[in-house]
Amino acid sequence: MSETSGYMRFFPYEEPYENQREAMDRIYNSLSRGQDVLFEGACGTGKTLSSLVPALEVAREEDKTVVITTNVHQQMRQFVEEARAITREERLRAIVFKGKGEMCHIDVGYEECQTLRDNTRALVDAERDKQQLERRQRELLAESQDGDGSAADARSAVMDELESIEERLEDLEESNVCEYYRNNLTRDTDDFFAWLYDDVRTPEEIYEYAEREGFCGYELLKEGIEGVDLVVCNYHHLLDSTIREQFFRWLGRDPEDVIAVFDEAHNVEDAAREHATRTCSERTFESALDELADTDDPRSEDAANVLSAFHRALVETYEESFGFGESAAQRAAGNASGRGPRARERIGENWEDVPIANEDRRDDLTLEFLQRYSGQGIEDDLEAAMQVGQDLDEQYEEAYREGETATRTECQTLQAAAFVSAWMNEGAKEGQYPVVSVTRDAGTDEVYGRAELYTCLPRQVTGRLFEEVSASVLMSATLQPFDVTEDVLGLEEPVTMAFGLQFPEANRRTYAVETPPLFSSDRDDPAVQEEVTDAIYDAVRMTPGNTLAFFPNYGEAERYADRLERRSDATVYRDEPGVAVEKLRREFVADDGAVLCTSLWGTLAEGVSFDGDDAHTVLVVGVPYPHLDDRAEAVQEAYDAAFEGTDTGWRYAVEIPTVRKTRQALGRVLRSPEDVGVRALLDRRYSRSAKSDLGKYSVNGTFPHEEREELIDIEPDKLKFAMLNFYGDHDAYDGDPPSP
Repeated sequence: MSETSGYMRFFPYEEPYENQREAMDRIYNSLSRGQDVLFEGACGTGKTLSSLVPALEVAREEDKTVVITTNVHQQMRQFVEEARAITREERLRAIVFKGKGEMCHIDVGYEECQTLRDNTRALVDAERDKQQLERRQRELLAESQDGDGSAADARSAVMDELESIEERLEDLEESNVCEYYRNNLTRDTDDFFAWLYDDVRTPEEIYEYAEREGFCGYELLKEGIEGVDLVVCNYHHLLDSTIREQFFRWLGRDPEDVIAVFDEAHNVEDAAREHATRTCSERTFESALDELADTDDPRSEDAANVLSAFHRALVETYEESFGFGESAAQRAAGNASGRGPRARERIGENWEDVPIANEDRRDDLTLEFLQRYSGQGIEDDLEAAMQVGQDLDEQYEEAYREGETATRTECQTLQAAAFVSAWMNEGAKEGQYPVVSVTRDAGTDEVYGRAELYTCLPRQVTGRLFEEVSASVLMSATLQPFDVTEDVLGLEEPVTMAFGLQFPEANRRTYAVETPPLFSSDRDDPAVQEEVTDAIYDAVRMTPGNTLAFFPNYGEAERYADRLERRSDATVYRDEPGVAVEKLRREFVADDGAVLCTSLWGTLAEGVSFDGDDAHTVLVVGVPYPHLDDRAEAVQEAYDAAFEGTDTGWRYAVEIPTVRKTRQALGRVLRSPEDVGVRALLDRRYSRSAKSDLGKYSVNGTFPHEEREELIDIEPDKLKFAMLNFYGDHDAYDGDPPSP
């Protein structure tokens, strides 16, 4: 293959890295054969272009569309820059697509938007019909005046049609319409599309252009993206089956005509769970019952019967968790759950799970529901609720269409009935975890609950996707072990490849510092805290610049930030949960000799680069296992049941994702061949020696082989000397080095 006619025509730079060329070759061959690819590449591998360039070539050869997707905003911006660079070398029709909610000029929901589109199109069509009829009647009038007798009869018929159209227009003009979309239909949009495809435009640029010209940019995109070469979008465009079907229809592509590229693909597992999970809150049931009470539909009594029983069961189930005695279901089963009561007054604004699953029978909520329900039959009553809900939904649709209401009402009965049907039919299936959650309303201080069907097995979502599309590339810096990724996502015999850090090995050191294992039971031990603080303090002091420090959670980050402030002259920056980090990040990178303490499960652990002098040392303190609640245990049990092997659930659901997060955090520094830095893991469980005396608690073996080979075991009191020598050898200190 010549470089001008093959995939290299899409490569926008002078020369690829050596491993980048190998990756592009292998990916091109794999996609040509319709194979999926798992591609792990450390920073500097050039993963985006390595995947995108061959994918575009295969798509050009086989008349397909490449869809590249991410859940990280910074990566989407990078995709835009790469696509722009490509278009300067090779003509490419590329668009960047975001959800309607981020591009709507009048801020309406999906249902309202759909109605507005229908109304607006009907109005515009009627206006065009009127214009055509008026033109025709004028022609016939002239013909009849010239003595054509048949023209007068024809004109009479046209005038009747015109009168009918005018009456329809009067009704339509009183209905709700969207002026932005009306302009799409009535004005020339050629200039917009010429501008759109002259470069790769961001959603923000499209919004601004459309707002300035009075268009709906979202609808123009939908209408104009058919057959494009490349689409950049969010995960939900592919992982949500309903959105995916619509999205491919807008593209004018069948699934087999799409090559899917997933960036940060280690996140697909959790994202797939989120898209498959169903929830329904107590508020929805209350609204549904109010809705049914206001209708005179004879089926509403049966519908209210079943929904009120589920609603009462939901309330009783979470109230029982506050310690007010056994529920009816537990009394009937003759066995309390044994779960300890929680304090109502401690419930905050975040959802808190109330475990309800049982090993030997249906969950507590279902049992409570069955105890409380009485009637002709749950299925029959649910069918009645669905029918009433569908009729009410059509009424709401018509009222909004006709302009009788300012907003499009969502039918709560339909939502509640659909959820209870799914709960009863799917709640006991493999991989489904039924759970109740509670929260506190910040405005009213009221505690209320919701029911949730949590999907434990991502492959129930992703397996079908990968089966449908032509081929896919899943790329990340942390996809290994590949066999686990294959199992979890339901991939069939993918091609696998891994490329380690390509920057000079002499420019980095990676230490496994043998501080005490930070088991949760030992974290409050003063001696442990003192030894860990000493190691962090030494690392910060010996770093010629800024230090990033990741902890198992925000509480531990706060603890050691306090301890460091009492001992160190360095400025200590604290990342807090729920607080935007960009301002903090900018202040930190503008400093020198500072330390930023954050949670490894926060937003700074991946997708955010600390280039050049932004940070030189990165620390991961402890093995940051996530909070292991009943939901996490359900995922482990589901993996144990789905995949054979010893401790499969723990390994697949907890240990491997935790080590992946650790590896992501280590990758925040050393972003170019010129960067010099230290990466340190502070916990004995990371060291080679831990395998002999800590056994299953050691995580050293979970790292890929080439990364284990770089890990240097070191005693905590030796770390400062090792770092001093390393940074000193690279002349990294500005002036005299610090004294150890």
